[in-house]
Amino acid sequence: MMMAAVFDDGLKLVQDHPIAEPGPGWARIKVTVAGICKTDMEIMKGYLGFRGVLGHEFVGVVDRCDDPVWIGQRVVGEINAACGHCHWCAQGLGHHCPNRTTLGILNHDGCMAEFCTLPMENLFIVPADISNDQAVLTEPLSAACEILEQLPVHGDERVVVLGDGRLGILCAWALSTVVSDVTLVGRHPEKLRLAQWRGIRTCIGTDRIKNGADIVVEATGSGQGIGAAISLCRPRGTIVLKSTVAIQGDVNLAALVINELTLLGSRCGRFVDGLAMMNQFPDMPLTRMISARYPLSEVHEAFVRSQRRDVMKVLLDIAK
Repeated sequence: MMMAAVFDDGLKLVQDHPIAEPGPGWARIKVTVAGICKTDMEIMKGYLGFRGVLGHEFVGVVDRCDDPVWIGQRVVGEINAACGHCHWCAQGLGHHCPNRTTLGILNHDGCMAEFCTLPMENLFIVPADISNDQAVLTEPLSAACEILEQLPVHGDERVVVLGDGRLGILCAWALSTVVSDVTLVGRHPEKLRLAQWRGIRTCIGTDRIKNGADIVVEATGSGQGIGAAISLCRPRGTIVLKSTVAIQGDVNLAALVINELTLLGSRCGRFVDGLAMMNQFPDMPLTRMISARYPLSEVHEAFVRSQRRDVMKVLLDIAK
């Protein structure tokens, strides 16, 4: 049995959750550090009807699997466990597999526990020069890198990122490794100060942002962001949607047609890209994201802290 943070009609810290045994091709990971994400908080509001161990951001050490080479390796893991047999899996797009489970989100116990399990093909060894506090951010950084995977970016574009939360800042950082003209728009001066890196411009509100951006990334997590993105984007420009709640209520989509805009949904990214970016840009200030940390035994306090507006990322220290 193990200690785990379980959602079941409320957040519960349990001491007697069963430790899963990994099947063929799967690994059991002893979790070192886990991160609290906005998705975890949405699950507690009923998102996807999930019940079980929360958490999908982690770094840990392989404890058990059927390949001894992996035992003892420090790893991070992609969160979607695909079936491996369908049309999407055959194309290497397992994160769209209709039969997938998702760590801590969909039919798969998560990582806010002493142990979690994932297919071995999902695991990536963390290089020695990347700290645990950097590695635990591989999942959200990889999601930011997905923009560069989906969208050809040449470097001379003007980019506006809407939203100064964790994902918005990471998107701005990832894009700034390729593009010199990146502006991050938010509402919180302290978060915009935290985001400054590689000459990124910051601005409170969109009033002073010039229209006609080539690329607008919507990462506000609110229903108003899509309208602002449409108004800021140039004709035949691209809007990248990172907020899963980007379209809510009355939104006038006529400008999408009139200005022939491309609307690009962007979700999970490849961990190989996130880790490569950490290696290539070791000065990326990822640890600025960490606002607080708690032991797993104080998970209730950690979730309360995570909901404060001035907080970026709260970590749970699980293995001593």
